[in-house]
Amino acid sequence: MIAQARQDYPALSVRRLCALLGVGYSWYYERQENTTQAERDVALRDAIEQIVLAFPGYGYRRVTKALAREGWAVNHKRVLRVMRQESLLCQLKRRFAVTTNSAHVLRTYPNLVAGFDLTGPDQAWVADVTYIRLPTAFAYLACILDAWSRRCVGWQLARAIDAQLTLAALEGALAARHPAPGLIHHSDRGVQYASAVYVARLEAVGARISMAAVGNPYENAKAESFFKTLRCEEVYLQQYQTFHEAEANLGRFIEDVYNTKRLHSSLRYLSPAEFEAVERPGG
Repeated sequence: MIAQARQDYPALSVRRLCALLGVGYSWYYERQENTTQAERDVALRDAIEQIVLAFPGYGYRRVTKALAREGWAVNHKRVLRVMRQESLLCQLKRRFAVTTNSAHVLRTYPNLVAGFDLTGPDQAWVADVTYIRLPTAFAYLACILDAWSRRCVGWQLARAIDAQLTLAALEGALAARHPAPGLIHHSDRGVQYASAVYVARLEAVGARISMAAVGNPYENAKAESFFKTLRCEEVYLQQYQTFHEAEANLGRFIEDVYNTKRLHSSLRYLSPAEFEAVERPGG
Protein backbone atom coordinates (compact mmCIF):
# COMPACT_ATOMS: atom_id res chain seq x y z
CA MET A 1 0.00 0.00 0.00
CA ILE A 2 2.80 2.42 0.91
CA ALA A 3 4.86 1.75 -2.19
CA GLN A 4 1.83 2.15 -4.43
CA ALA A 5 0.87 5.41 -2.73
CA ARG A 6 4.39 6.79 -3.19
CA GLN A 7 4.22 5.93 -6.88
CA ASP A 8 0.77 7.43 -7.32
CA TYR A 9 1.56 10.63 -5.40
CA PRO A 10 5.31 11.25 -5.71
CA ALA A 11 5.00 14.97 -4.97
CA LEU A 12 3.28 14.53 -1.61
CA SER A 13 5.19 15.09 1.60
CA VAL A 14 5.28 12.33 4.20
CA ARG A 15 2.76 14.26 6.32
CA ARG A 16 0.28 14.58 3.46
CA LEU A 17 0.83 10.98 2.43
CA CYS A 18 0.07 9.78 5.95
CA ALA A 19 -3.09 11.87 5.99
CA LEU A 20 -4.11 10.40 2.63
CA LEU A 21 -3.58 6.85 3.90
CA GLY A 22 -5.24 7.59 7.20
CA VAL A 23 -2.21 6.43 9.20
CA GLY A 24 0.20 8.00 11.66
CA TYR A 25 3.87 8.78 11.20
CA SER A 26 4.92 5.86 13.42
CA TRP A 27 2.96 3.29 11.42
CA TYR A 28 4.31 4.68 8.18
CA TYR A 29 7.97 4.64 9.14
CA GLU A 30 7.80 1.20 10.77
CA ARG A 31 6.89 -0.20 7.35
CA GLN A 32 9.64 1.49 5.37
CA GLU A 33 12.35 -1.12 4.85
CA ASN A 34 15.08 1.41 4.10
CA THR A 35 14.11 3.99 6.70
CA THR A 36 16.93 4.71 9.13
CA GLN A 37 16.57 5.48 12.81
CA ALA A 38 17.78 9.00 12.07
CA GLU A 39 14.93 9.51 9.62
CA ARG A 40 12.42 8.25 12.19
CA ASP A 41 13.87 10.63 14.77
CA VAL A 42 13.48 13.54 12.37
CA ALA A 43 9.88 12.55 11.71
CA LEU A 44 9.18 12.41 15.45
CA ARG A 45 10.72 15.85 16.01
CA ASP A 46 8.62 17.22 13.17
CA ALA A 47 5.44 15.71 14.64
CA ILE A 48 6.24 17.16 18.08
CA GLU A 49 6.96 20.57 16.59
CA GLN A 50 3.65 20.60 14.73
CA ILE A 51 1.76 19.82 17.94
CA VAL A 52 3.61 22.50 19.90
CA LEU A 53 2.97 25.05 17.15
CA ALA A 54 -0.75 24.28 17.33
CA PHE A 55 -0.81 24.20 21.16
CA PRO A 56 2.10 26.33 22.45
CA GLY A 57 1.30 25.70 26.09
CA TYR A 58 1.43 21.90 25.88
CA GLY A 59 3.93 20.20 28.18
CA TYR A 60 5.60 16.92 27.31
CA ARG A 61 2.83 14.75 28.79
CA ARG A 62 0.10 16.36 26.67
CA VAL A 63 2.36 16.18 23.63
CA THR A 64 2.82 12.44 24.29
CA LYS A 65 -0.94 11.94 24.41
CA ALA A 66 -1.40 13.95 21.22
CA LEU A 67 1.28 11.87 19.48
CA ALA A 68 -0.53 8.69 20.49
CA ARG A 69 -3.64 10.01 18.75
CA GLU A 70 -1.57 10.37 15.58
CA GLY A 71 -0.35 6.79 15.77
CA TRP A 72 3.01 7.26 17.48
CA ALA A 73 4.10 4.64 20.00
CA VAL A 74 6.51 6.73 22.05
CA ASN A 75 6.87 7.20 25.81
CA HIS A 76 6.85 10.51 27.64
CA LYS A 77 10.55 10.30 28.59
CA ARG A 78 11.60 10.30 24.95
CA VAL A 79 9.20 13.14 24.16
CA LEU A 80 10.63 15.17 27.05
CA ARG A 81 14.17 14.53 25.82
CA VAL A 82 13.31 15.68 22.28
CA MET A 83 11.47 18.76 23.52
CA ARG A 84 14.44 19.74 25.68
CA GLN A 85 16.85 19.27 22.80
CA GLU A 86 14.70 21.34 20.47
CA SER A 87 13.81 24.02 23.08
CA LEU A 88 10.12 23.22 22.74
CA LEU A 89 9.23 23.17 26.42
CA CYS A 90 6.79 25.88 27.43
CA GLN A 91 8.46 28.43 29.73
CA LEU A 92 5.87 31.20 29.72
CA LYS A 93 5.47 32.77 33.15
CA ARG A 94 4.18 36.26 33.93
CA ARG A 95 2.62 38.03 36.84
CA PHE A 96 -1.06 38.88 36.80
CA ALA A 97 -2.97 41.55 38.66
CA VAL A 98 -5.82 40.93 41.06
CA THR A 99 -9.24 41.91 39.69
CA THR A 100 -11.37 41.06 42.74
CA ASN A 101 -12.82 43.83 44.89
CA SER A 102 -14.32 42.12 47.93
CA ALA A 103 -14.29 45.27 50.08
CA HIS A 104 -18.04 45.86 49.93
CA VAL A 105 -21.05 45.56 52.22
CA LEU A 106 -23.11 43.36 49.91
CA ARG A 107 -24.24 39.94 51.06
CA THR A 108 -21.82 37.05 50.54
CA TYR A 109 -22.51 33.32 50.50
CA PRO A 110 -20.85 30.16 51.85
CA ASN A 111 -18.80 27.80 49.71
CA LEU A 112 -21.11 25.06 48.41
CA VAL A 113 -18.72 23.31 46.00
CA ALA A 114 -16.13 22.20 48.57
CA GLY A 115 -16.52 18.44 48.79
CA PHE A 116 -19.42 18.43 46.31
CA ASP A 117 -19.37 15.25 44.20
CA LEU A 118 -19.89 16.19 40.57
CA THR A 119 -21.43 13.47 38.40
CA GLY A 120 -22.49 15.35 35.29
CA PRO A 121 -22.71 18.68 33.45
CA ASP A 122 -24.44 21.82 34.73
CA GLN A 123 -24.42 20.78 38.37
CA ALA A 124 -21.89 23.47 39.27
CA TRP A 125 -20.45 26.42 37.37
CA VAL A 126 -17.39 28.43 38.38
CA ALA A 127 -17.03 32.08 37.38
CA ASP A 128 -14.16 34.55 37.41
CA VAL A 129 -12.79 37.72 35.77
CA THR A 130 -9.33 38.57 34.47
CA TYR A 131 -7.85 41.42 32.48
CA ILE A 132 -6.31 41.62 29.00
CA ARG A 133 -3.61 44.21 28.32
CA LEU A 134 -4.05 46.37 25.20
CA PRO A 135 -1.57 49.01 23.94
CA THR A 136 -3.32 51.96 25.62
CA ALA A 137 -5.92 50.40 27.91
CA PHE A 138 -7.19 47.23 29.54
CA ALA A 139 -10.04 44.95 28.59
CA TYR A 140 -11.73 42.61 31.04
CA LEU A 141 -12.75 39.01 30.39
CA ALA A 142 -15.47 37.26 32.39
CA CYS A 143 -15.80 33.50 31.97
CA ILE A 144 -18.00 30.74 33.33
CA LEU A 145 -16.86 27.10 33.33
CA ASP A 146 -18.75 23.91 33.89
CA ALA A 147 -16.94 22.53 36.95
CA TRP A 148 -17.46 18.92 35.83
CA SER A 149 -16.13 19.13 32.27
CA ARG A 150 -14.07 22.35 32.54
CA ARG A 151 -15.85 23.59 29.42
CA CYS A 152 -16.15 27.35 29.08
CA VAL A 153 -19.92 27.73 28.76
CA GLY A 154 -20.10 31.53 28.77
CA TRP A 155 -17.71 34.44 28.31
CA GLN A 156 -17.71 38.16 27.65
CA LEU A 157 -15.01 40.76 26.95
CA ALA A 158 -15.65 44.39 27.88
CA ARG A 159 -13.82 47.65 28.40
CA ALA A 160 -15.11 48.04 31.96
CA ILE A 161 -15.15 45.65 34.89
CA ASP A 162 -18.64 45.82 36.34
CA ALA A 163 -21.78 43.79 36.92
CA GLN A 164 -22.83 44.19 33.28
CA LEU A 165 -19.68 42.33 32.21
CA THR A 166 -20.29 39.32 34.45
CA LEU A 167 -24.02 39.39 33.72
CA ALA A 168 -23.36 39.18 29.97
CA ALA A 169 -21.16 36.10 30.48
CA LEU A 170 -23.88 34.57 32.65
CA GLU A 171 -26.59 35.24 30.06
CA GLY A 172 -24.43 33.57 27.42
CA ALA A 173 -23.99 30.50 29.61
CA LEU A 174 -27.71 30.30 30.41
CA ALA A 175 -28.64 30.56 26.73
CA ALA A 176 -26.14 27.88 25.75
CA ARG A 177 -26.83 25.35 28.49
CA HIS A 178 -30.34 25.90 29.94
CA PRO A 179 -29.42 24.49 33.37
CA ALA A 180 -32.06 23.00 35.65
CA PRO A 181 -32.89 24.67 38.99
CA GLY A 182 -30.41 23.71 41.70
CA LEU A 183 -27.29 24.59 39.72
CA ILE A 184 -24.49 25.82 42.00
CA HIS A 185 -22.90 29.06 40.79
CA HIS A 186 -19.50 29.51 42.42
CA SER A 187 -17.34 32.65 42.26
CA ASP A 188 -15.12 34.85 44.38
CA ARG A 189 -16.66 37.52 46.58
CA GLY A 190 -16.10 40.33 44.10
CA VAL A 191 -18.64 43.10 43.92
CA GLN A 192 -19.57 42.09 40.36
CA TYR A 193 -20.86 38.72 41.59
CA ALA A 194 -22.41 40.03 44.80
CA SER A 195 -24.30 42.84 43.04
CA ALA A 196 -28.07 42.90 43.29
CA VAL A 197 -28.63 42.52 39.55
CA TYR A 198 -26.36 39.47 39.31
CA VAL A 199 -27.77 37.77 42.39
CA ALA A 200 -31.32 38.41 41.18
CA ARG A 201 -30.59 36.75 37.83
CA LEU A 202 -29.18 33.67 39.55
CA GLU A 203 -32.16 33.45 41.86
CA ALA A 204 -34.53 33.81 38.91
CA VAL A 205 -33.21 30.60 37.34
CA GLY A 206 -33.12 28.72 40.62
CA ALA A 207 -29.34 28.71 41.00
CA ARG A 208 -27.70 28.19 44.38
CA ILE A 209 -25.06 30.87 45.05
CA SER A 210 -21.64 29.86 46.33
CA MET A 211 -18.58 32.02 47.00
CA ALA A 212 -14.95 31.40 47.87
CA ALA A 213 -13.37 32.76 51.02
CA VAL A 214 -11.51 36.07 50.77
CA GLY A 215 -7.87 35.67 49.80
CA ASN A 216 -8.11 31.96 49.05
CA PRO A 217 -7.66 31.32 45.30
CA TYR A 218 -7.68 27.56 45.85
CA GLU A 219 -11.41 27.70 46.50
CA ASN A 220 -11.87 28.74 42.87
CA ALA A 221 -8.96 26.73 41.50
CA LYS A 222 -10.66 25.52 38.30
CA ALA A 223 -11.29 29.08 37.12
CA GLU A 224 -7.73 30.06 38.06
CA SER A 225 -6.37 27.08 36.12
CA PHE A 226 -8.43 28.04 33.07
CA PHE A 227 -7.12 31.60 33.09
CA LYS A 228 -3.56 30.35 33.45
CA THR A 229 -4.05 28.21 30.34
CA LEU A 230 -5.66 31.11 28.49
CA ARG A 231 -2.82 33.47 29.34
CA CYS A 232 0.02 31.06 28.55
CA GLU A 233 -1.41 29.55 25.38
CA GLU A 234 -3.12 32.57 23.85
CA VAL A 235 -2.74 35.98 25.51
CA TYR A 236 1.03 35.96 26.10
CA LEU A 237 1.66 34.77 22.54
CA GLN A 238 -0.24 37.66 20.99
CA GLN A 239 0.04 41.42 20.87
CA TYR A 240 -3.54 42.58 20.52
CA GLN A 241 -3.68 46.03 18.98
CA THR A 242 -7.41 46.65 19.35
CA PHE A 243 -10.30 45.54 21.51
CA HIS A 244 -11.97 43.81 18.56
CA GLU A 245 -8.79 41.90 17.69
CA ALA A 246 -8.57 40.65 21.28
CA GLU A 247 -12.24 39.68 21.26
CA ALA A 248 -11.93 37.71 18.03
CA ASN A 249 -8.78 35.87 19.07
CA LEU A 250 -10.05 35.05 22.54
CA GLY A 251 -13.29 33.72 21.09
CA ARG A 252 -11.40 31.53 18.64
CA PHE A 253 -9.19 30.14 21.39
CA ILE A 254 -12.02 29.45 23.80
CA GLU A 255 -14.43 27.90 21.32
CA ASP A 256 -12.16 26.29 18.71
CA VAL A 257 -9.13 25.33 20.78
CA TYR A 258 -9.79 25.07 24.50
CA ASN A 259 -13.31 23.65 24.42
CA THR A 260 -12.94 21.28 21.48
CA LYS A 261 -9.28 20.38 20.88
CA ARG A 262 -7.03 21.03 23.88
CA LEU A 263 -6.29 17.88 25.89
CA HIS A 264 -6.98 18.24 29.62
CA SER A 265 -4.97 16.11 32.06
CA SER A 266 -7.83 16.06 34.58
CA LEU A 267 -10.20 14.75 31.90
CA ARG A 268 -8.14 11.68 30.98
CA TYR A 269 -6.48 13.75 28.23
CA LEU A 270 -9.73 14.51 26.46
CA SER A 271 -10.94 17.96 25.49
CA PRO A 272 -13.93 19.31 27.46
CA ALA A 273 -16.24 18.70 24.50
CA GLU A 274 -14.98 15.14 24.09
CA PHE A 275 -15.30 14.50 27.81
CA GLU A 276 -18.92 15.66 27.81
CA ALA A 277 -19.71 13.50 24.78
CA VAL A 278 -18.11 10.38 26.28
CA GLU A 279 -18.92 10.75 29.97
CA ARG A 280 -22.30 12.51 29.96
CA PRO A 281 -24.73 10.42 32.03
CA GLY A 282 -27.20 8.65 29.79
CA GLY A 283 -25.19 9.64 26.71
